[in-house]
Amino acid sequence: MEKSKIFIVLFSFLLYFTSLRAESSEKLQQLAFSAGQGLVKSHYNFGVYNTSGQGLNNNYAEALICYRLMAAEGLAVGQNNLGAAYAHGHGVTQNYTEAVKWYRQAAAKGLAQAQFNLGVMYEHGQGVPKSYALASQWYRLAVAQTDAATQPDLALMADMKQGISQSDIADVKSYQEAAEKGVASGENNLGAMFEMGKGVRKDYAEALRLYRRAALQGLAQAQYNIGAIYQNGRGVPQNNEEAIQWFRLAAAQGLAQAQYALGWMVSQGQGAVQSDSEAVKWFTIAARQDVAKANAIYKSGQKFKKTYSLAAEWYRLAATKNIEQPLFNFDSGYYSQARANDKNHREAVEWYSRTDIHGVPQAHYNLAALYYQGKGIKQDFAEAAKHYGHAAALGFAMAQSDLGAMYYQGEGVQQNYKEAVRWFRLAARQGHALGQFNLARMYYQGQGVRQNFAEAKKYYRLAAIQGLPPAQFNLANWYYNGGEGVRQNYAEAAGWYRLAAQKGLPLAQFNLGAIYYKGEGVQKNNFEAVQWYWLAAQQGLANAQYNLGWMYANGEGVQKNNAEALKWFRMAADQGDAHAQCNLGWLYAQALGVQKDYTEAQKWYRFSAVQGNPNAQYYLGEMLEKGEGLPQNKTEARQWYRLAAEQGLSAAKAALLIP
Repeated sequence: MEKSKIFIVLFSFLLYFTSLRAESSEKLQQLAFSAGQGLVKSHYNFGVYNTSGQGLNNNYAEALICYRLMAAEGLAVGQNNLGAAYAHGHGVTQNYTEAVKWYRQAAAKGLAQAQFNLGVMYEHGQGVPKSYALASQWYRLAVAQTDAATQPDLALMADMKQGISQSDIADVKSYQEAAEKGVASGENNLGAMFEMGKGVRKDYAEALRLYRRAALQGLAQAQYNIGAIYQNGRGVPQNNEEAIQWFRLAAAQGLAQAQYALGWMVSQGQGAVQSDSEAVKWFTIAARQDVAKANAIYKSGQKFKKTYSLAAEWYRLAATKNIEQPLFNFDSGYYSQARANDKNHREAVEWYSRTDIHGVPQAHYNLAALYYQGKGIKQDFAEAAKHYGHAAALGFAMAQSDLGAMYYQGEGVQQNYKEAVRWFRLAARQGHALGQFNLARMYYQGQGVRQNFAEAKKYYRLAAIQGLPPAQFNLANWYYNGGEGVRQNYAEAAGWYRLAAQKGLPLAQFNLGAIYYKGEGVQKNNFEAVQWYWLAAQQGLANAQYNLGWMYANGEGVQKNNAEALKWFRMAADQGDAHAQCNLGWLYAQALGVQKDYTEAQKWYRFSAVQGNPNAQYYLGEMLEKGEGLPQNKTEARQWYRLAAEQGLSAAKAALLIP
């Protein structure tokens, strides 16, 4: 139990890219900030989703253009991001070999993120022969030079697999070094050592202080640990109300420990109103992530012998309790995809395929999911659609919604919007939130059904009331923009943005920050705007990172700090945000928060200029005209001035003597 307090990082870094916003040529305190604050991204709506939470219409084309340019320039972050795109098949055909190539180039330049990602590839044998020893070497390199400036949450990694010794990594000195850099998980791990008294004198007060520092950076494990301290009264008065608040924060980020703890406290009425339905909801979510104690949903927490007939009974019991996700695991009595390895997936395929459970819709549903994801069996959309169809015909709402998504996308079946609508409607009638959301989207777009904004609003609201963040976000956008049967209402928009933001949706957090900045539907509050931008920025939203940098550069809602502005602009710029790249170039050119460096300035101006940023085009032209950071070239300078002037930039027109 105590070991679980140590935060274990085991994921690949893929930076999030969002569409660019409109330009503003305003200069604030002589800083050429190229996209003003308060621009609510209210024209971006979430499209059709499947129950894995994946949107079906992502567009990575713009990001890839910038990543390729950055990689060609030898920029490690661009190489890493290009590798991540190949690793995940975002905008390109998934290709592990190509991913390894780009990760290796970035890792050789010392980028900790890329070193970690390369370790992941070796650990899983993706694009390279599986080697725990080589994985361990790359993990250790990443740990040894963790760069808090470029990735605050990249921290000390512990792994129980062969070749990676936890005892070597879980060392107080190493955690302390990471904590001194402001690395959230280093602070959390050091706090755990103080709480457990391992390697240091036991000190609950110091543990709580370190946990708080990490928790304020958004680290779910630290938020959970604070909750546990208050729940157990370790060094502080026992306080269930305080504990449950911290558990909720961690649970909303997907931490299974916190989800189970929250379910247990709600079931007992500790720190919150007693609610069996909410408890079951959190137990179910936790059980999907293989928290063995979550079997309290059903019985007493005993271990069960692995038998197919007993497993079928567990499924039937789950169905009678309206628990949609199968929870069988051959080790503990449940199956959990989050914990399953390749062997478990193969056993799962065997089990789901048995004839004695063919009348159990959850078995068909999970078999469909394995075919869809290609886990334990060759990926086969047609087989996935077939088994979704079996489960859907038996009335299983999740399968009905996912089958509709397959018809919408044309995966494994011929694309058919009307058929998609039919299955979405069946799921929606059962109160399935994603079915309601997807049906709303079809009504809104007029796909497979006559366009009907009133029906779209009705189903968005039904899904939003059930707490589905994309539905809350789309409904908020509708109220923010007005029209299409809805009267513009900023206060209503702010309310729905807040609900989605509290569930961790970064775009909602960003828009709520912008609303506070502009004072639309809420009282203007720059401090509150900064808080929401920060939460979205921590999740990798480039627009939020940009806006946060802007707030620091101008001292709005926070104390003016050019170095902090530079840090956030750099994060957004690394993701290909043209505005941030332009502003980063300006800070280097003007020696604001960093030593003057014309070479860096022109490099970032160029990255931004090729994406069409008129301010960057103008400043790049100016540097070429003066020969700052690169050879003087007045002909090329005029070309960049002309591109900026065509977008209406007055300074560029003046440089070309255009009236």
